[in-house]
Amino acid sequence: MNKPNVKTRKRGFRVLQFIKYVSILMALGLIASAAILVYLYATSLPLADSDRNSRLLDSQGEVIATFSAGGKDSIPVQLQDIAPDLVNATLAVEDRKFRQHFGFDIQGMGRAVLVNIQHMRMSQGASTLTQQLARNLYLSHEKTWTRKAKEAMYTAQLEMKYSKDEILQMYLNEIYYGHGAYGIEAAAQMYFGKSAKKLDLAESAMLAGIPKGPTYYSPYNHMKNAKDRQKIVLKAMIETGKITQKQADSAYEEMLKFKPESERKTVENAPYFRDYIRNLAVKELGISEAMLDHGGLNIYTTLDLRVQKAAEMAVAKGMDAKSELETALVSIDPRTGYIKAMVGGKNYRTNQINHVLTTTRQPGSAFKPIMYLAALESKQLTSASIFNSQPTLFHYDNDRKTYKPGNFGDKYLGEIDLRQAIAASDNIYAVNTIMKVGPEKVVSMAQNLGITSKLSPVPSLALGTSPVSPLEMASAFSVIAAGGQRTPPVAILQVTDAAGRVLYESPQTKAETVVEPAAAYVLTRLMESVFENGGTGNRVSATIKRPVAGKTGTTNTDAWLVGFTPELSTAVWVGYDQGKAISTSDGRRAAPIFAQFTEQALASVPPKIFSVPDQVVSVYINPETGKLAGNGCEEKRLEVFIQGTEPTEVCLGDAEKMDASQDEKERAAENQKGIQEQKHSWWSDFKRWWVE
Repeated sequence: MNKPNVKTRKRGFRVLQFIKYVSILMALGLIASAAILVYLYATSLPLADSDRNSRLLDSQGEVIATFSAGGKDSIPVQLQDIAPDLVNATLAVEDRKFRQHFGFDIQGMGRAVLVNIQHMRMSQGASTLTQQLARNLYLSHEKTWTRKAKEAMYTAQLEMKYSKDEILQMYLNEIYYGHGAYGIEAAAQMYFGKSAKKLDLAESAMLAGIPKGPTYYSPYNHMKNAKDRQKIVLKAMIETGKITQKQADSAYEEMLKFKPESERKTVENAPYFRDYIRNLAVKELGISEAMLDHGGLNIYTTLDLRVQKAAEMAVAKGMDAKSELETALVSIDPRTGYIKAMVGGKNYRTNQINHVLTTTRQPGSAFKPIMYLAALESKQLTSASIFNSQPTLFHYDNDRKTYKPGNFGDKYLGEIDLRQAIAASDNIYAVNTIMKVGPEKVVSMAQNLGITSKLSPVPSLALGTSPVSPLEMASAFSVIAAGGQRTPPVAILQVTDAAGRVLYESPQTKAETVVEPAAAYVLTRLMESVFENGGTGNRVSATIKRPVAGKTGTTNTDAWLVGFTPELSTAVWVGYDQGKAISTSDGRRAAPIFAQFTEQALASVPPKIFSVPDQVVSVYINPETGKLAGNGCEEKRLEVFIQGTEPTEVCLGDAEKMDASQDEKERAAENQKGIQEQKHSWWSDFKRWWVE
């Protein structure tokens, strides 16, 4: 009778033991789970890939761009600066339970696990928006169990450390929308040319559908696929109660206005300058590509983002987006050598060639000031020197070669002085000058100014036939602007690592006097005439409200304007990559770009005159004779000279002209008398011979 009771007691004991063990395991599980949660909460998330990218900063410490192997374009924005329709569309199609779950869709995960076990591989996933963010920020996209485990851990950490709105904001700033655009602001600007805040329902549904397949659903690549996907997004928004069927139908029928692919521009600031800095960092500073992409470096540069934006605006306004015509603009502070702005082309997305660095373009007449500077400094030429502008055949190389230049439009001005020659860009005057000074001295002057391209010491060098880069031209003219003081171009000031330790510091370079200051000033005053009446840059003079000096240059394939103020030396080039001929209208684009940029870049800077150095004198001259203007001279012009080269002979005006006229008459009479005497003598001799 007692045996059943014993069995019952034993069975009860085992149940109690089982319950005890289960309770202990549950307690241990809870403790372990709590420990894991505490650990995850206390442990910092790894650096996101974007956080590991090195940063490019301007002279004010503002971030210009980031270095990344993928060439990301991203503009972070706050959640409140994103259209509500875009937010709702994204949640409806990507993660409807985002506000309710803790980072994981348990039901979806269960279904995915069953399918994966059935196929014995990672064929399906059920990623929530938070999981996608964790993967995009910290992991690769490979389908392995290890990656999934890490993803789960990072997802939990994101949910613990950030609010739902913060996670959503990070997601919308990180997700890829195709064509190099990361984040909704970059995508909105690229596809529609507007901010994410201004997207309407149709545009929002279109963009929300792209991340599932950025290439397949791109409206630029496959419009039908994009529209089909848009329809799916709109249907999802109806199902979540965010819009009505009528609103969905209206949005689907809306004709979207996409930006033409040819007009799509990078959203990152100064992309050509970024590439220039990358090249300097790798080749000159020895920083590896991997360190730039993932080392978290801070590279402090000389660029001024405000000046850079003025340059980009001037280029955008001055160029035709549909044309193949290219351009370049680079601006240097002549006082420091700092590169303040660099635009290497019209559209970085379609052409990554940095034309600022291209050494294959002829500067044309923009090179003439370098030659005139050599002539002024050698004192073989002054502001009052006169040459005859007329068709001329020049002999050189010991008379074994000849050179016959011509003026534009076969327009010749007769006897002109240096100021007139610079203003009108007279070629005959220029070649006369180089023949007088010698091509070798001109080459030497160019090298002193910082031009490193090979220059041919021939008469045509006066007309800019030897190719140089816009950067070289801006640097050379910066020496003139600085009164003969040369400071080599500088772009990188400092490099620090992720911990703030200084890895590189730009050496303090002292300006070197390479040109006589008086010669540089005299040339500057002469170059100001380019923007005055009769000058080749006169048509943009109304745009510039400050003292400015410069020189235009035009060849069959290139158009230039290189000029300067006391604060900026700027070179603007326009031409075709193929080297084909430019039209007259193409050739006129450089000057307006220069003028608009200069005025906008210096809008907050009061106008300044060029400082006058010692050894400079100003006197009134008579332009027709090049002599000092006396009381009788009606035509006078105040001109500057290097002290000791100013004219000493005085023009006496009408009396002098009368004397000159009388002298000419006397010389003519003497010549006529001589001719008559020669005739008489010849006839007498003939008659004598005939008679005899």
